[in-house]
Amino acid sequence: MAVAFAVVLPFAFRGNPSGHDFEFHVNSWMEVLSQWKHGIVYPRWAALAHYGYGEARFIFYPPASWMLGAALGALLPWKAVPSAYIWVALTLSGCSMFLLARRWLNRRDAIFAAALYAANPYYIVIVYWRSAFAELLAGALLPLLLLYVLQLEERGRRAIIPLALIIAAAWLTNAPSAVMVNYSVALLVVVVAITRRSRRILLYGGVAVVLGAALATFYIFPAAYEERWVNISQVLAPGVRPQDNFLFTTINDADHNRFNLLVSLVAAAEIIALAVATFFARRRQRLSPIWWMLVAWGAAATLLMFSLTAPAWNHLPKLRFVQLPWRWLLCLNVVFALLLTTAFRRWWTRLLVSVVLLAVIAFAWQRIQPPWWDTAADIEEMLDNQQQGSGYEGVDEYVPAGADASEVKQDAPHVTIAGSAAAQIHVKRWDPELKIFTADLQEPEKLVLRLFNYPAWAAQVNGRATSAETQELTGQMIIPVDAGQNRVEIRFVRTWDRTLAGVISGVALLLVLATTVFSRKRLALNR
Repeated sequence: MAVAFAVVLPFAFRGNPSGHDFEFHVNSWMEVLSQWKHGIVYPRWAALAHYGYGEARFIFYPPASWMLGAALGALLPWKAVPSAYIWVALTLSGCSMFLLARRWLNRRDAIFAAALYAANPYYIVIVYWRSAFAELLAGALLPLLLLYVLQLEERGRRAIIPLALIIAAAWLTNAPSAVMVNYSVALLVVVVAITRRSRRILLYGGVAVVLGAALATFYIFPAAYEERWVNISQVLAPGVRPQDNFLFTTINDADHNRFNLLVSLVAAAEIIALAVATFFARRRQRLSPIWWMLVAWGAAATLLMFSLTAPAWNHLPKLRFVQLPWRWLLCLNVVFALLLTTAFRRWWTRLLVSVVLLAVIAFAWQRIQPPWWDTAADIEEMLDNQQQGSGYEGVDEYVPAGADASEVKQDAPHVTIAGSAAAQIHVKRWDPELKIFTADLQEPEKLVLRLFNYPAWAAQVNGRATSAETQELTGQMIIPVDAGQNRVEIRFVRTWDRTLAGVISGVALLLVLATTVFSRKRLALNR
């Protein structure tokens, strides 16, 4: 907790570091809290994105981070929410590392490993340059992932449910991290099965992966099925593709190259420190039960950050959706914290390594790319834009397919007439998932809404279901109406894929609860 506080202490003097994803996350938190106040417990449509035209952000972006951010926003001033969120995420990371390290290290060493993991160099990059809040939260799961893979051998079937819960939590926190978690589980389970010569571990690991996915199906399946309804290909646009983000890669973008150099220097420093630590840790044999797991995981994470593994990124299922190869630093840091603690037992050597790593970050800060900062006034402006209904800039990948957010008018009214007919329009409700208005016309016309058309929107005119049309280029919803008084209702409905996914997750949850209760009763009887 103290180390996490030290990481965010500069916020008190400089404001909030406004990294690449800062506005995306803070705007999401603000909108979720607003929708909670409308009674929408699990938001799906980000109504204020793209300046009020909306996007399907909350269908595709996992819920854990935006729910935590919104909950903190309900308790704290918005200017304090990012630092509070980061403090919570780093503290959870330290606690999970302590639980893992304490199995092999004494209390003092486990505390050092926890502190090192909570303030590892890549976390510093996330906090000050990237603002990748969901990825930061996912890092708290990785030590527990290793812990429960190890317990597949010790506890057998009893370790399946805890491991499945960790995998499900990864899916519900950050999709790229979930892909890395699944590949990591496969690698770690294979290593344990080989070193222990046990095929059952492969079975247990496979069951945990399937069960974890089933628990998170209420998010995974709609996100996968509804990809066809949005411009999801933009997640692999130039600049965020794997081939553009291997260590020390340059493209025709100066800003991209500066940040890539920064994260590459941090990664190189960690890799060198880890190589030295691995040499000394092996000589000490302090972590022999998990030695090969750490070596395999660290080696795989390191190799995947270099361009020589480009064929793997192109052909392994879904690996390309990790987007940024240096994201594997998230996994590497679990190995990094454990092996550095084990290799360097004296406090002065640990201090020296920490100082060197901090010096690399300070050099990158001063010479390559200093962080950007937002003041309390900047965050207040974001909140004002939402409360006044003017909205905020969205992201292209969640825009409905065929829509071009750059072509919309930011100051357009909620409803306009496509033609030249005179009309009286009265908007009665314009909530995130429900729009109600009346239109009195002298002749049949088409109404153009300040709303992107999406298959989950269902329209009714005078109580009868109506098929909405889509305006070319902008992708706005168009509602045809007859002459006379028309009452139009647009509602964001539950699609069949969301219903089916909810049933699957519910069944999986009941299975987990029933198995847990049965196991506890049987254990009590055996005693």
